[in-house]
Amino acid sequence: MRKILIFLAAMMLAAPVYAIDGNELLEKVDRNLNPETFEMYRKLINQEPDGSKKEFILYSAKKGKDKVVSLFLAPASEKGRSSLRVGENMWLYIPNVGKPIRITSLQSVTGGIFNNADIMRIDYSSEYNCETVEQSEGKFLLHLKAKTKTVAYDTVKMWVDDKNLLPSKIECYASSGMLIKTLYFKEIKDFGEGIVRPSVIETDSPLHKGYKSIMIFAKFKKRDLADEVFTLNYMSRVGDLR
Repeated sequence: MRKILIFLAAMMLAAPVYAIDGNELLEKVDRNLNPETFEMYRKLINQEPDGSKKEFILYSAKKGKDKVVSLFLAPASEKGRSSLRVGENMWLYIPNVGKPIRITSLQSVTGGIFNNADIMRIDYSSEYNCETVEQSEGKFLLHLKAKTKTVAYDTVKMWVDDKNLLPSKIECYASSGMLIKTLYFKEIKDFGEGIVRPSVIETDSPLHKGYKSIMIFAKFKKRDLADEVFTLNYMSRVGDLR
């Protein structure tokens, strides 16, 4: 019996250990969050410490890994504005200005805690490399590092459910190691066409105590879109997609 136990222990030690490919896992998370090409509507709510709120309604469309366009439908003061992101390049179109204005990832077209990188979210795998993966208690913890210095967050910790491969929480850090904000992914919903993903994202920040921002997703569906939609010349016509 002792020889058998020694033999089994030796076999276990000799067995190969298969490491999880973090970047491959991150790409799967991206696809589970978003189809390759889609359109959707969102309500974005900024809540202040006194309980007051400001709400925005946006129509958005995305193609591939790094092209996103959005149109403001409400409030009336913002109606007709559009934003475009292609890779790390971002623009805001204001009708009475008449031409797109350059904006940055750390600014926010809506104010609140969500910045432009959050609102015009491209695939995480386009911006980050996964350096390590930990697994425990039904979760993967992905440690992500920005590919370039232009990315909004230098490092990101992403907790992913190991069954549905969807994020439950994301912590975003500056290069100094300071926590900038935390994103909470809630209320998984079946939108149809195989799209099953969180319908609510909430965020808070230790830098803005008492403030909170919320995104609520609706009418999330696949749609083929022409490349022309994601150009500066099309920004004044995004409403034609609806």
